[in-house]
Amino acid sequence: MDILLFVQAVIMGIVEGITEFLPISSTGYLILSADVMGFWTKEKVDLFVVVVQLGAILAVIYDYWGRLWQALMGLITGKAEGMTNPRQLGLSLIVATIPVMIVGFTFADEIKAYLFNPIVVAIMLIIGGLLIFYVEKRPKTIIAKEAEDVSIKTALMIGLFQCLALIPGTSRSGSTIIGSLWLGVSRKASAEFSFFLGIPVIVGAALLDLIKHREILSSSEDWLVLGVGTIVSFVVALLCIRLLVAWVSRRDFTIFAWLRIITGVIVLVAAWGFGYQMAG
Repeated sequence: MDILLFVQAVIMGIVEGITEFLPISSTGYLILSADVMGFWTKEKVDLFVVVVQLGAILAVIYDYWGRLWQALMGLITGKAEGMTNPRQLGLSLIVATIPVMIVGFTFADEIKAYLFNPIVVAIMLIIGGLLIFYVEKRPKTIIAKEAEDVSIKTALMIGLFQCLALIPGTSRSGSTIIGSLWLGVSRKASAEFSFFLGIPVIVGAALLDLIKHREILSSSEDWLVLGVGTIVSFVVALLCIRLLVAWVSRRDFTIFAWLRIITGVIVLVAAWGFGYQMAG
């Protein structure tokens, strides 16, 4: 048993749990962390990076179970306690999921083959940071105060923004939250809608990737490493979700823009000046 490998899996799980719901790209930071630590082979890292997100999204399901159940019942029966339009949230989430499912299923292998590397991550971190600055300074008119208020048209636009997150370093949370703010969704609703939207996308992508590439995990130790990372990401994400909602209700995302840009610049400088080597 390789103890170092398990320690690295724990670190990767912590990175995922902290970054999944922040607009800084969990995939990007996972790729960079794996590269710095020399964690696993490239093929196993690519699979790990996708599947470990299951832990974080299960934390959302656990923490928001009541609202998610109400949305599901509203979608099925048209009745949900406390909702003026019980089908709205469920329909909006379905519509917002369609674009990324189409693009992801079509180009998943090409994206992993050509874009899963630190240089792409660094460039997208910087671009995303600049976009956050732009959106934060842009005047806003609130059209949806709660996640349940997001219209079908707005949901489709958010879904299109989410497609950008297929490029590592862009951030699924970042693209959906910042896109929602741009469209006029409140800060709290933007964060929560992004949480909910991650459920079908992340669960679908993780299970599909695991089924397609399960032969990469050739031993029980490989499966255990993946399990450790996923469990750790669940625990850490559970601690971070409410902190983020509390944060965005009072403050903007400027600090995350700076974090993205600084990280991206460091990686590019390392690649250019110090012969930074990509994993694999």
